[in-house]
Amino acid sequence: MQALWMVLAAFLFASMGVCVKLASAHFNAAELVCYRGLIGMAILALLARSQQVTLTTRYPGMHAWRSLVGVASLGAWFYAIAHLPLATAMTLNYMSSVWIAAFLVGGTLLAWRPSSATPRPALQGTLVVTVLTGFAGVVMMLRPSLEQNQAFAGLVGLLSGLSAAFAYMQVVALSRLGEPESRTVFYFALGSAVAGGAALLFTGVSDWPGWPALWLLPIGILAAGGQLCMTRAYASARTQRGTLVVANLQYSGIVFAALYSVLLFGDRIPPIGWTGMALIVGSGIAATILRARAAPGAPAEEH
Repeated sequence: MQALWMVLAAFLFASMGVCVKLASAHFNAAELVCYRGLIGMAILALLARSQQVTLTTRYPGMHAWRSLVGVASLGAWFYAIAHLPLATAMTLNYMSSVWIAAFLVGGTLLAWRPSSATPRPALQGTLVVTVLTGFAGVVMMLRPSLEQNQAFAGLVGLLSGLSAAFAYMQVVALSRLGEPESRTVFYFALGSAVAGGAALLFTGVSDWPGWPALWLLPIGILAAGGQLCMTRAYASARTQRGTLVVANLQYSGIVFAALYSVLLFGDRIPPIGWTGMALIVGSGIAATILRARAAPGAPAEEH
């Protein structure tokens, strides 16, 4: 059942991406972040109440930093969805696992001092290959985007995965302090509403489009539903192997996004783009396995 819960979560996140793309024709990224935050706050507050989880926290600073980085990732992702094929934007956001692997390699080397008696740490060949494969996939996948003058949107999409990796590491820290996931996600929704609202002072507010504004509602509902299904999937995984299966099934979201991209929006993804997507998925799965070995019991990623 845990596998089915994760596949359902991936489907809901990809479906949310469809709604974001449709709504982006009428609203800018700041508005979408703000509205998703408001809807998410309402859903998470009800969930926390049903779980008898108080929203009071002893770590407001950590939640604020996690929300800041998470909102930056969310805004960049929504911008990329609006200006890139849905499959491309989704895949770039799922690069977070590869970025975390890159941080592990870089952090190990930066922590070593030549003057110390500690021998220089050996480069972990598997990690290095994983990172290089992932970035090779990015180059191949963005090549069609560069040819279509979408370089800036591609860069923003890549940064969404980078900032998502930072946000995930903060979620891990909060989880180890015993913060319930519903509380952590609630404060992320609160941060999205506040930061998105503040950004509107600079971006302005779009004219209310009427009925198309209804696309805002499923964005928040699908995001919350995807997060709940993902949490249920991890909670149902009783073994380390089961957890790895669940973690890797999150990449089925890229498959759903690719199908949506081709069937609903008529996007044409050339063979080099499909190859790049496959490399990113493969490196993401490898990075997830390596991360699970380094930090067992880590919480789920958000999208």
